[in-house]
Amino acid sequence: MIKAWGVCRDFAHLAIALCRCMNIPARYCTGYLGDIGVPAVPDPMDFSVWFEAYLGGRWYTFGARHNQPRIGRILMARGRGRS
Repeated sequence: MIKAWGVCRDFAHLAIALCRCMNIPARYCTGYLGDIGVPAVPDPMDFSVWFEAYLGGRWYTFGARHNQPRIGRILMARGRGRS
């Protein structure tokens, strides 16, 4: 397993760049990601960033930081999707 350091914003920008290099439209999303359905950690959850990719005729949400499905996202803003 490769260990990477950074924050959700860094991982989302990298994932968006990689998608766009492969001509997959991708866009930046920011909002609140709570800690629903995950083990408790000492740091409270707060604002978060994820990205969406346009695949097969619809937008799919991907969280580049947590490497596991998450629920409870509250979208506050979304960037422009393009390839």
